[in-house]
Amino acid sequence: QVRLVESGGGLVESGGSLRLTCAASGIIFSGYAMNWHRQAPGKQRELVGSIGSLGDTFYVNSVKGRFTISRDNAKNTVYLQMDNLKPEDTAVYYCNSNPHWGQGTQVTVTS
Repeated sequence: QVRLVESGGGLVESGGSLRLTCAASGIIFSGYAMNWHRQAPGKQRELVGSIGSLGDTFYVNSVKGRFTISRDNAKNTVYLQMDNLKPEDTAVYYCNSNPHWGQGTQVTVTS
């Protein structure tokens, strides 16, 4: 059974940093692209960025230069390092490897 478990969310002031972790089990992790999505209150879930099996990354424009995705295949873990956080980054953040989703972790950025 595939499981994706996010952790690391919390409350942070504008300009601060958080690192989210997604631990995967039940898949051959190294062979899969991993994605981070987020869903703000009243809005649709949106892609934040992705990391391919070879470590290639993609970011949406709103987070480019502030967020970094990395992976540790030995630990079956993907990370989302979020720097210079803004109030508009407030959302539930989800780890995804199609078709599987984690339960999400809340990130709240105060101004």
